[in-house]
Amino acid sequence: MSAIETTPGLVRDVYERLERNLAVVRRRLGRPLTYAEKILFGHLARPEEQDLAPGSAYLELRPDRVAMQDATAQMALLQFMSSGRDASAVPATIHCDHLIQAYRGAMADMQSATHTNREVYDFLRSAAARYGLGFWGPGAGIIHQVVLEKYAFPGGMIIGTDSHTPNAGGLGMFACGVGGADAVDVMAGFPWEVLYPRPVGVLLRGELSGWAAPKDVILLVCQILTVKGGTNRVVEYFGPGTASISATGKGTITNMGAELGATTSIFPYDGRMATYLKATGREELADLADQKADLLRCDPEVEAEPERFFDEVVEIDLASLEPHIAGPHTPDRVRPVSQMAADVRENGYPDELSSTLIGSCTNSSYEDLSRAADVARQALRHGARARTQLWVTPGSEQIHRTIQRDGQLEALDEIGGTVLANACGPCIGQWKRENLTPGKPNSILNSYNRNFPRRNDGNPDTLSFIGSPEIVVAYALAGRLSWDPQRDEIESADGKRFRLEPPAPAPEIPERGFVSSSQGYAPPPPEGEREGVDVVIAPDSERLQRLEPFAPWDGNDFVELSLLFKAKGKCTTDHISPAGAWLRYRGHLDRISDNLLSGAVNAYTGKAGETRDLSSGESGLTPAAVARRYKAEGQRWVIVGDDNYGEGSSREHAAMSPRFLGCAAVIARSFARIHETNLKKQGILPLCFEDPADYDHVLESDRVSITGLAGLAPDAALGVIFHHADGTTHAVRATHTLNDDQIGWFKAGSALNLLRS
Repeated sequence: MSAIETTPGLVRDVYERLERNLAVVRRRLGRPLTYAEKILFGHLARPEEQDLAPGSAYLELRPDRVAMQDATAQMALLQFMSSGRDASAVPATIHCDHLIQAYRGAMADMQSATHTNREVYDFLRSAAARYGLGFWGPGAGIIHQVVLEKYAFPGGMIIGTDSHTPNAGGLGMFACGVGGADAVDVMAGFPWEVLYPRPVGVLLRGELSGWAAPKDVILLVCQILTVKGGTNRVVEYFGPGTASISATGKGTITNMGAELGATTSIFPYDGRMATYLKATGREELADLADQKADLLRCDPEVEAEPERFFDEVVEIDLASLEPHIAGPHTPDRVRPVSQMAADVRENGYPDELSSTLIGSCTNSSYEDLSRAADVARQALRHGARARTQLWVTPGSEQIHRTIQRDGQLEALDEIGGTVLANACGPCIGQWKRENLTPGKPNSILNSYNRNFPRRNDGNPDTLSFIGSPEIVVAYALAGRLSWDPQRDEIESADGKRFRLEPPAPAPEIPERGFVSSSQGYAPPPPEGEREGVDVVIAPDSERLQRLEPFAPWDGNDFVELSLLFKAKGKCTTDHISPAGAWLRYRGHLDRISDNLLSGAVNAYTGKAGETRDLSSGESGLTPAAVARRYKAEGQRWVIVGDDNYGEGSSREHAAMSPRFLGCAAVIARSFARIHETNLKKQGILPLCFEDPADYDHVLESDRVSITGLAGLAPDAALGVIFHHADGTTHAVRATHTLNDDQIGWFKAGSALNLLRS
């Protein structure tokens, strides 16, 4: 099967397997099922034997597809090359979207990226050809938009090496972000293992109107559930309001479910999904889904009595929903736009907007950009233009060509917008900004998904706010945050004042159809020709490095290991292994490990990216430099983390770099799901303080012992002793979520070591 296609035959096979497996599970459970459960159980590797306890059982699943973006694909493929496998066991694709830096505009930035990243692109292209993967070259589009256009289908299961893979939940797919090691397992023919997520239901009633958009639904959910409220949970949307939202609008909502820490988010199949499938050339898939519609939604009893089947139910009336803005620094700091001016005054946020940005994997659909263009056209009728920089990122070449044909791009250009490449760009830190004054705070507003400090431009003084594309364009016209498009006016170039109207309802698909594009796609060569393909890695490369196996556990307890770092507050994977300029080294484990914890805040000094060498007593050193000293001395070491440690991106470099430099364990108050799994995969012990207050007793000069490792077993706590410099100790208990297989990864040194054997 060509990796570019999700064929009707594949979808029929998936639906037949769902029905077979669900017959088994229904007999075992004897109760109605949520939609997410139907897909989970339908993809079980062993439905007869599988433990089915929500929140504690690890499910073994058989995904239908794997997708990888270029920044994470490098390490995933390097691991796959070490596995000894000759080809991927499931359809898989690589998408070159993360390495293109936004600076001058689409054409100039593409030329620069093609030259700068040629070595990495050649590696990815050759690895795809060697192992039977589809390859989407730079400029083809952002991974999640391309997956939605080409691959996603209701009832399917996809894992992707990017935390926003749940975007495909907008087409009713169970889509989950994972680390590269999980992707390697599935590509190698093994089941994907994930903790059975507890269900959260979001009941939608009514229809959106006025300025309210799908973006506002997920911003409100982020406010209600918070950034850790979805950890090890699946968020399932249901109710009459779901049918009022387009497939791409649903995708916006499920995409940003990653900001809840959720395993995934999902919508039931409906006519809006069928419309999108048909518009993107997949009529047969829509017909198949129509025939299996009862399979592709929750059982009627679930919708009738949701409190019986969901751990928590959130109810939202779409008709009364206001437009919202999130930020700064976290996507769950949310307020309606009507409160924005008061928040600016009370918190001292810089009022003048230094930049506005629309697009990204979250909000670059035809519908999104049509509503944004409607706001732009209103301004043009009054002779007004954007009062600040406006950057526009189409999600794919298909979207780019279609909005160019239909005029949306022209309207955004005429108010002063600069069109960027079909890539992630500023959303993930690939943004070369020139309008910054060092040390001076500034505010930006975007339609992206994540707004951690330094996230968009590497600047700690940038305050990043998030809203819908139409709201962002409205604020670009006003030029300041202390403004409300529902009530306030804009002044045109001739001094006249006018008020914007809410954007007119936009078509979810183009009237003349999409300008279909597969530009940049390279299918894998026929199976018989793959063995002759050489994977391109230069021996002296600074960007790519073949992997060496990590050493297995030596069978002993960890005794008086050095405390490398105690992180305070929000410590995301962006803080543990920053992107931006470091994206250059995503395929070179040694080089990228120099960024270890460079964005994390030291609990003892309040400063980011510095720590103390316990051997020499020297302070103010980078964590990577101290870790390398310990490694050279043969020492292992420990990190202590706060709540929701490892929130955010799926980048497994945040686990591989610590492992490479000698980390034995991370002890935190709590973990984000993907990062906890990544630590396990790389042979690092992720432990939680049984009493979260014990975090406060960890001192800067502590040595750490972890005892009882010979008896390491599921659900059995471990003893941890913090040895203080004055000779006293503080003993605590630490819990973990390791099962028997994962304990095997720890003992072998990594999951890949076991796979190799």
